[in-house]
Amino acid sequence: MSGYDIRQLIPRSIGYFWTESYGQIYPSLKKLAAAGLIEKKTERQSGRPDRHLYSLTKAGSEQLKQWLQLPVPEPVPRNELLLKVFLGAHVPLRVSREHVTAHLETHRKALKEYASVAKSLRKGGANDPQLPFWLMTLSMGQHASNAAVKWCKETLSKLDEMERSEGGGK
Repeated sequence: MSGYDIRQLIPRSIGYFWTESYGQIYPSLKKLAAAGLIEKKTERQSGRPDRHLYSLTKAGSEQLKQWLQLPVPEPVPRNELLLKVFLGAHVPLRVSREHVTAHLETHRKALKEYASVAKSLRKGGANDPQLPFWLMTLSMGQHASNAAVKWCKETLSKLDEMERSEGGGK
C-alpha cells in the first residue's frame, strides 16, 4: 500500500483506537524502509506523481511478530472531560452538564457505529482468520462506550441532585 492508502484505511479499521497522520506515516515508512523492514516499489503514473507502494519484508514480518509478543505498557491517561468535571465547582453546573451530555451523545453514536461495523465485518469477513480478532477489538470499544454511557447517566443524575439541593446551581 502507499502512505496515502494507509492513511485512508485507518478510519475504517484501526481508527477507532489508533490514529496516525500523514506527518507520522511517511517518516515511519522511510525509517522502516531504511531498516529493511519494508520494501518500496515505485509505480509510474502518467500525468501524476509516482506512487510508492510499500510491503513487509520477511525481516519486517518477523519484527512485527516479535513486537506483537511484547508486553503492553499502560497508557498515560489524559482525559480532558474528567479534568473539567474534577474542577467543576469553578463553573455553573450547566457547564458540567453540557460536557457530560455531549460525551453521552458521542458514545451513543459510537455504539450505533460499532453495531454497524460488527454487522459489516461478520458479513464481509466471515471466512477471514482475522475476524475474531477484529471483533475482539470492536468489543473493547463497545464495552468502553457502554461504560461511558452508564457513567454519563450517573453523573447527570448527580448533577440533577446537586442542582435541586442548591436551588438551581451556580
